[in-house]
Parts: sequence; C-alpha cells; structure tokens
Amino acid sequence: MNVAFEKYSDGLVPAIVQDADTRAVLMLGFMNEEALAATETSGRVTFYSRSKQRLWEKGETSGNTLRVRSVKLDCDRDALLIEAEPAGPVCHTGEITCFGPPVESVSSQLAGLQRTIRERRGGDPQVSYVAGLFSHGINKIAQKVGEEAVELVIEAKDEDREKFVGEAADLLFHYLVLLEAKSVTLDDITAELAKRRRGPT
Repeated sequence: MNVAFEKYSDGLVPAIVQDADTRAVLMLGFMNEEALAATETSGRVTFYSRSKQRLWEKGETSGNTLRVRSVKLDCDRDALLIEAEPAGPVCHTGEITCFGPPVESVSSQLAGLQRTIRERRGGDPQVSYVAGLFSHGINKIAQKVGEEAVELVIEAKDEDREKFVGEAADLLFHYLVLLEAKSVTLDDITAELAKRRRGPT
C-alpha cells in the first residue's frame, strides 16, 4: 500500500475507523508507517499516539480492541479508511463511537442483529435461544423459517397490525439465523438485489 506519509511533516496520516458491519464511523486516529505495518501484521488497529509519542494499539488497556476487516487508501494516498469489528465501546466515555451515540439506520440495526446472532451461535444451548437453534442443525433452522413464514401469511389475512408486525419480526429474525447458518451475509443479499436491479449486461 503506497501511502504518502511524506506529505505531512510528522509523517502521520489520518486513519478513519468504521464499523465493518453497521458502517458507523467509530473514531479518528493517526498512523505512521510503523503503525500501519503493526496493524497489518497483528490484525488489530494500531495508531501512533501523538501524546504518548509511541505506537498505541486501540484497546491495549480497556480490552476494547478493533479487529481489522480491511484497510483502504484514499485517492490522494494521504488518508486511510479502516473497516473493523469493535470489541466493545470505542470511545473512552463509554459510547459506541467517539462521535456520540450513532443514529441507527435500518441497515445498521440489521447488521447489529446479525452480529449478535453470530456471537451467540456458539453459546450454551440451555441458555441461548440462538445457540439452541444451531445445536439442532440446518434442518431445524430452515423448518423454523418455514413455520414463521406460514404464521405471517395467516396474520396477513387479518386486520391486527400489531400481531402482523410481531410475526414479521419473528420471520426476519429467523431468516437472519438461516443466513448465518449458510455463511451468507446481508451484503451478499443486497449485492444480488443490486445486480438484478441493473439487469442483464
């Protein structure tokens, strides 16, 4: 990655960190060549701390690390965009981001739910409903999606909006569980829909 560190007198380029799933902007830090190399080697975001005058791995004391999903360079080669998976709140104030509580879009809420499902699938089936579904295998998960779809169709024929919304939520949740079981993400689904919208090439 040909980063133009020489553009700045201190050799530091801004590095914006974005949640890889929800797309929320988490924080801004600075990296020199050594910090970028450490980030790429460890897979965890490492900055150069201007106050401490040394490399600083995010979460080295709090445990709230940032696991790197991708690193992108802007067109001028003097700024970085890091997509990461946060292990807990990013800001020292306890907020999820350093820019205050994010306004959650529908897509970010779904991405957050998908992440929760991923985290809970390996839990104790006696404690976690999600883990219980996964412990019974793909057939049970697929069957549950079918059951919820039928219940939604039944509610669609009535005029009880609250019950319909509840069944729709149940179906969406179990659909996300099925996607996780098949190692398919919402990004995969939206990419397919975008391809269909563009039509044949």
